[in-house]
Amino acid sequence: MDTRESGGGTLAVPGARLHYEVRGKGPLLILMAGGNSDADVFGGLAAVLSSGHRVVSYDPRGNSRSVLDGPPADQRIEVHADDACRLLDAVAAPGERASVFGSCSGGLTALELLRRHPDRVGAVVVHEPPSLSLLPDAEDRLAFIDEVHALFRGEGVAGAMARFSSLFGGRSAPVLPEAQDNSAFFLAHTMRPFTRFVPDVAALAPMAARIAVAGGRESRTHVARRPAVVLAERLGRELVEFPGGHSGYAKWPQEFARLLLAVFDALPTGQGRAPCGS
Repeated sequence: MDTRESGGGTLAVPGARLHYEVRGKGPLLILMAGGNSDADVFGGLAAVLSSGHRVVSYDPRGNSRSVLDGPPADQRIEVHADDACRLLDAVAAPGERASVFGSCSGGLTALELLRRHPDRVGAVVVHEPPSLSLLPDAEDRLAFIDEVHALFRGEGVAGAMARFSSLFGGRSAPVLPEAQDNSAFFLAHTMRPFTRFVPDVAALAPMAARIAVAGGRESRTHVARRPAVVLAERLGRELVEFPGGHSGYAKWPQEFARLLLAVFDALPTGQGRAPCGS
C-alpha cells in the first residue's frame, strides 16, 4: 500500500508503535502535537489544510494510540525527533521535504528534527514551545514543575493539572479533541523532561531564516508563551502572533490555517541529509 496517499496507519519505531493519519494530496505538511495531546487535536486544522496539502498528524509516543512496547518511561525530545524522522521515511516521496508545524513540545521536536535532518524539513513553525529552561527565572519555573509533579504523585491528576494551569493564566484547560486522556502519562513522564529541554540555538542559528516562532494572541500574559519570546530573540526572529491561545488552532482552525500557510510561504528552505537515528 502507498502510505503517501493512504488514510494513515501504524508505524513501528524503536520502542513504540506510532498512530498516524494522512489527509489530502499535495505538498507534505506535518502537524506535531505536544504535551498530552494527540492527532485528534488537529482535526479541524488538518481538514482545512488538506484542501491543498498532504497533511500528516500523529500521536506522540506514549499518548493515546501510539503505544509503548515496554513500561512507561520518561520521554526525550531526541527520541521524539527520531520518531518524526522515521515517520517522514514512511510518508514522504523520495527527496521530498516537509513543512512542519509543532505545537507546545511538538515545537521542540520540530526544532530538533530540523537540527538533525535539515534535508527532511523545508521550514518549521513552532508555537509556544515549553522550554522553561530558556527563561531568566528558569530555576524558579522548573521548581514549580517539580512541585506539580510531586502534587501529582501525592494527590493525583486533577489537583496537579489545576496547579499546572497557572502557566496558562490560571484558567481551566480548554476541552480539546483527543482520542483519550493522557494527563497521567504527561505528568509522570513528559512534563519535567520536556520543560527542561533546551533547543540548540547555536546549531539552529544558520537555519534561523527557515524557522518561525509563534505565540497565541490570547497568551500574551501567560508564562507558557515566554519561552517563545526568548527563543525568537535568540534566533533573531520576530515573534508571529496567531489567533487564540496555546491551542488556538483547535478553536480557530480556518483563521489559524490561513496565517500558517502565509507564514510557510514566506520562509525559505534548505539542503543537507542525515539518516534517521543520527
